[in-house]
Amino acid sequence: MARGTQVVVITGASSGIGRATALRFADQGWAVVLGSRREQALTELAEECGARGGEAVVVPTDTTDAAAVQALADAAVARYGRIDVWVNNAAVGIYGRFQEIPLDDFRRVLDVNVMGYVYGARAALEVLTGQGRGVLINVSSIVGEIPAPYAAPYAMSKAAVRSLSASLRQELWLDGHKKVKVCTVLPATIDTPFFRHAANYSGRKVLAMPPVYTADQVAIAIRDLAKAPRDEVVVGGAGKALVKQHRVTPGTVEAQMAVQVDKTHLSRTEPAVDSAGTLYEPFADPSDPEVGGGWHGKERRTRRRLLTWAGLTAGGILTSRLLRKAPIPIRVVGGAALAKKLAKAKKR
Repeated sequence: MARGTQVVVITGASSGIGRATALRFADQGWAVVLGSRREQALTELAEECGARGGEAVVVPTDTTDAAAVQALADAAVARYGRIDVWVNNAAVGIYGRFQEIPLDDFRRVLDVNVMGYVYGARAALEVLTGQGRGVLINVSSIVGEIPAPYAAPYAMSKAAVRSLSASLRQELWLDGHKKVKVCTVLPATIDTPFFRHAANYSGRKVLAMPPVYTADQVAIAIRDLAKAPRDEVVVGGAGKALVKQHRVTPGTVEAQMAVQVDKTHLSRTEPAVDSAGTLYEPFADPSDPEVGGGWHGKERRTRRRLLTWAGLTAGGILTSRLLRKAPIPIRVVGGAALAKKLAKAKKR
């Protein structure tokens, strides 16, 4: 391809959102520079990108290694002479009570999910500001807005990603780089291998908390941001509603998040042994280089949970008003108990 071809660099490209994003850009004829720890998975993805009309370069990358991330950027520039879009996407997850998660694993999540993005942003912005234009897209999560229990390191990291994006936007504005944009994507629950890859010290099997959305929906949002940058985009209808309502009634939404995580995100019937997941090494399972994680087919549960979230959102403002009027504090516990307490408060 010509050196003028539009170029996107994607970290964490071997599966899930990263893989779906690479394929979406390939469909548009972009050159895709693929970074991940799994070279074989990237090679297979590169072939698929080529079959779709794009071109791909494979650069095995551990994003906790600043030099490796810089090498990823250098490879893109050496091949194409430019970077138009950089997608910071590589991330790992962990579940467990705050005091029971091993500190080394806690730190590893922050190294990958925060410092990996820092290294990516530094490498990308050096190129983007030098050429005077381009887009840096940081993939966060709705838990960066609404933290969840039993996932403190991950929630912390995703909140940090949002802060990083905001700080960078301000610096770029102050420095006069008007055509260099920084965007943040906040996906809701996405159907990817993420949940089986996550470290787990909860003693309970990790499930995808419904409603579950496809990775391709996030990929489309990222592709659209490349064309028309915006500061933040939430992916998933329930996620959008929750983020909006959290800014009005944070306590109510956080209480409901706690209930939903305990009921639907960590299994009450399937135990799990302690595991570091893919924190330090990727799984060798050949089925892992996939976009989806096998969480489709949850339509009934998804609809039911979506109605739960929708009811919470619709009643959020009323709830906050009732709580403020109540003569005694009301602890939000969700479900029937919440309804009874609100009814009593309203009568008063």
